[in-house]
Amino acid sequence: MIPLLDIQAQYKQIGAEIEASVVDVLRSGRYILGEAVEAFEHDFAAFCGTRHAIAVNTGTSALHLSLLAAGIGRGDEVITTPFTFVATVAAILYAGARPVLVDIDPLTMNLDPAKVEAAISPATKAIIPVHLYGQMCDMVPLLKLADRFGLVVIEDACQAHGAEYNGSRAGSLGLAGAFSFYPGKNLGACGEGGVLVTNNDTVAKAARCLRDWGQEERYNHIAQGFNYRMDAIQGAVLGVKLRYLEDWTEQRRQHAAHYDRLLSGIETIELPHVAARRRHVYHVYAIRSPTRSRLREDLAAQGVQTGLHYPIPVHLQRAYANLGYKRGDFPLAEEAAQQVLSLPIYPELTPRQVEAVASAISSDVHVH
Repeated sequence: MIPLLDIQAQYKQIGAEIEASVVDVLRSGRYILGEAVEAFEHDFAAFCGTRHAIAVNTGTSALHLSLLAAGIGRGDEVITTPFTFVATVAAILYAGARPVLVDIDPLTMNLDPAKVEAAISPATKAIIPVHLYGQMCDMVPLLKLADRFGLVVIEDACQAHGAEYNGSRAGSLGLAGAFSFYPGKNLGACGEGGVLVTNNDTVAKAARCLRDWGQEERYNHIAQGFNYRMDAIQGAVLGVKLRYLEDWTEQRRQHAAHYDRLLSGIETIELPHVAARRRHVYHVYAIRSPTRSRLREDLAAQGVQTGLHYPIPVHLQRAYANLGYKRGDFPLAEEAAQQVLSLPIYPELTPRQVEAVASAISSDVHVH
């Protein structure tokens, strides 16, 4: 079987370094925040080209704190996409704000800037573009809209570690950016983890306070905060893995290019579209097929594991029915949700495995 993701293959390469870093933390006796987390924050901020990185327990928490630190709260509206993992919308609701959804660009499947202005109201305070699958949104028109209407932009970069737009790294263009270190991400922890990055000193100070129970100093609580601190072990693990991230990213990009070459002649599937001036980091390599279910079953029968990111857009999730949207409100997102199919992609994938996946797809097309 060719798995969709192989975390164990990565661990085999760098397990000794990870274990040594974890043992150092265990021996230190400092298991929450501390030096390992501070070192990772410093290095990740440099990686993103930002002044600050505030490590937290999940990417969702990073989004939540980004909104709160930006002053977003009850009665405010935040524009985002329905074609994302539900955490994007959940974070807006956690902040007490109302999510306002806008349909996607059919090529990149990212939030379509051309549709955003029509959704802006007097209550709108922020826009959250989601850099889906590892490719950044078209940021210039979004930033221009934000400037024109006095809005803040918070980047959901949870799938886009190291992605670039016009040479700028994900997370560095908005007021803040949020990343996830869920184990399957391009930079994954050995457990949960997240980080908020920003160039704004006030946002950074607020986020650091809010992640640790709103403490200005120990037992002096100046805000109603949260227990969103990063474990020291995750900081140590991420510090090791960050040193390899650029190499891993280039391997992902090479695999994606290999897929592109092998699958480009198949008319019944649509390959990932990489927009101009973008560096796609391929957290997911998602093709589109109008006969996805059958293709997925056929690939499984040939030993190829695939994924669905995401089969139900947020506005059609039962948990978010109270947002007030219905089927048909976002036809492009709904169509994408029915068609996308994620192929195996991870640094340790071999060219032969890529070729086997492509061959399986090609044989399926010829049979049907």
